[in-house]
Amino acid sequence: MTDLSNASPGCAIAAADITRWDLETDVVVVGFGAAGASTAIEAARGGARVMLFEAASDSGGTSALSGGEMYLGGSGGTPIQHAAGFKDETEDLYQYLMMTGGPNPDAAKARLYAEGSLAHYHWLVAQGIEYKTSYIAERCIEPSTDDCLIWSGSEEAWPFASGATPAPRGHCPKFLGMGGGKYVMAQLAQQAVAAGTEVHYNARAMALIVDHNRHVQGIAVKIDGKMLAVRAQRGVALCAGGFIMNRDMVKRHAPLMLRSQYPLGTIDDGSGIRLGMSVGGATINMQEGFVTIPWYPPGSLVKGIFINNQGQRFINEDCYHGRVSHHAIQQAGDRIWLLQDHATYATSEMHALARMEIGAAGDSWEEIERELQLPHGALVNTVSVYNEYAAQGDDPLFHKAAKWLKPLNEPPFVAIDCRIDHCFYASFTLGGLDTLPTGEVRDEDGAIIRGLFAAGRTACGLPRSGAGYSSGLSLADASFFGRQAGIQLANTRS
Repeated sequence: MTDLSNASPGCAIAAADITRWDLETDVVVVGFGAAGASTAIEAARGGARVMLFEAASDSGGTSALSGGEMYLGGSGGTPIQHAAGFKDETEDLYQYLMMTGGPNPDAAKARLYAEGSLAHYHWLVAQGIEYKTSYIAERCIEPSTDDCLIWSGSEEAWPFASGATPAPRGHCPKFLGMGGGKYVMAQLAQQAVAAGTEVHYNARAMALIVDHNRHVQGIAVKIDGKMLAVRAQRGVALCAGGFIMNRDMVKRHAPLMLRSQYPLGTIDDGSGIRLGMSVGGATINMQEGFVTIPWYPPGSLVKGIFINNQGQRFINEDCYHGRVSHHAIQQAGDRIWLLQDHATYATSEMHALARMEIGAAGDSWEEIERELQLPHGALVNTVSVYNEYAAQGDDPLFHKAAKWLKPLNEPPFVAIDCRIDHCFYASFTLGGLDTLPTGEVRDEDGAIIRGLFAAGRTACGLPRSGAGYSSGLSLADASFFGRQAGIQLANTRS
């Protein structure tokens, strides 16, 4: 019997050393979040025998921790968008995805998703996920009700609105209260099992098994303390999440994310990415991550301005909360403040969660400046310039949209404490294995590694820039491209 006791995600096992396969199937899926479930559904429905290995004791993964939003649109719009009076052309969705992809967008994935997003909405509904025909115009992180359509990105903000006609695309499931990801995952997991997927829980993928031609043959897994060799006739799909919980990997690849002290994930230890790397899989955008402090609602706060420890603005505050936070953690020092006047200030339960408190209050901006111990004139001059132009409906420095512009001139004034080393800045990684839209993993030369697939945060998909992230993009990417991987695997022959 082959000795697998020293198996490690960072080191592949030679197929020639396997003397016996303990389990055999057509497709192996690693991870039971949205990507893994969607891959399994399509592969099993396509006629493949599917085994899924999940390290935890239940399905869900990080997907179940989310709000359940899916970023959907294109082809004129979804039924929910139509009901709310919005038209969403495919080209606008495509251009927005390209702009939000940062300096390294994937045009092929963006095009495929833009053209297939409406069909994906109908696929999600067919899996039993319900969406209420309702729209929330108020700026929010996710609905506390069971309502559906929200503005979940920077669609209306500069520079994105100048390149693509805005439309709300955040589709939240019909789930009362926040945290609809667990509802979405329950439906997808149920469908995966119903399709015939054989699920193994408490099963950790330890190493890929590869032949002399670098063709992935299977995987070594640890179940109940026992190491097993599992043969996959058609391929292995890695859907094991990102690496935000592996702080050593974060330090090595995305050190800026260490400024966020609250990683969002379950296991997310980078093992799926390391498995792919062990057989030559290339990684891209590993330095990128999402970070946010939930500083709104209420939407009136968007009329305030953010300043750094030099008393200077650094972003147009009407963009997505994650984009603001992305720029905040790039500021020198930890001190970040959100300035409001009497007319714009309000608070919500989210602020208590984020530990956002009033750091200074006064009847003049000079008082606020002194209380924050900022350089003389720095804050006062910043507010003065902002107020002068806001009164004219203009923001020449950062291009905040006119509807959010209001001079901060009604005392009392406050500075809301958004310090990076104190408040709740949550984060996850966006880099991963380089894949084709089919989910096939590529090496550094762009060649396909036969038998190896990846989806979700194990791969680098549509969300690949913290500055361009939109809520719902991760779940949409994971489920849509998980499906593409499953379809490709179903059509693969050993």
